[in-house]
Amino acid sequence: MGDDKKRGLAPQDMTRAAAAVALLAVSAWVTVPLGPVPFTLQTMALTFVLVALPGREAVLAVVVYVLLGAVGAPVFSGMRGGVGVLFGPTGGFILGFVLAALVAALVRRSLDASPARDVLVAVLTIVCSHGVGVAWLATVGSMGLVPAFLAGSAPFLLLDVIKGAAGIVLARGVRHAVPGLAG
Repeated sequence: MGDDKKRGLAPQDMTRAAAAVALLAVSAWVTVPLGPVPFTLQTMALTFVLVALPGREAVLAVVVYVLLGAVGAPVFSGMRGGVGVLFGPTGGFILGFVLAALVAALVRRSLDASPARDVLVAVLTIVCSHGVGVAWLATVGSMGLVPAFLAGSAPFLLLDVIKGAAGIVLARGVRHAVPGLAG
């Protein structure tokens, strides 16, 4: 197994990462506008990806998702794409996905598989996405951190916790059912 990590990702690893990119895109298309930041299913999908897939696959999926959107593929909320979205009010939340993926990979590498580890990954996913998102919204929207938090984060926190919990449940089920994902 150690040699496989040095050689790169196997075709089945890349296939799972590609499926995760598609899942992230589809989850963004379920959009309900609620002010500067829309409600989507991305927190559930992102948590699912970061809990279900091994770290390298999860990071690859999230980075490819963001890059696809950056070059104009309509993978962001409202079927939008382009660097304008990343530089807009919601761009920080999307960029926070990359930080979340990197943090999740470190957590998965550092801790043994357990429900507690999965919950920690979900919590850190929300913290990373919301933290970068609020800071970005405050900057782009020329507002303070508190108004940015109240507009872009507070209305979504409870929903994101629920979506994160759903992502954990789905990921644990898939990890149990799909050989090669356990742990």
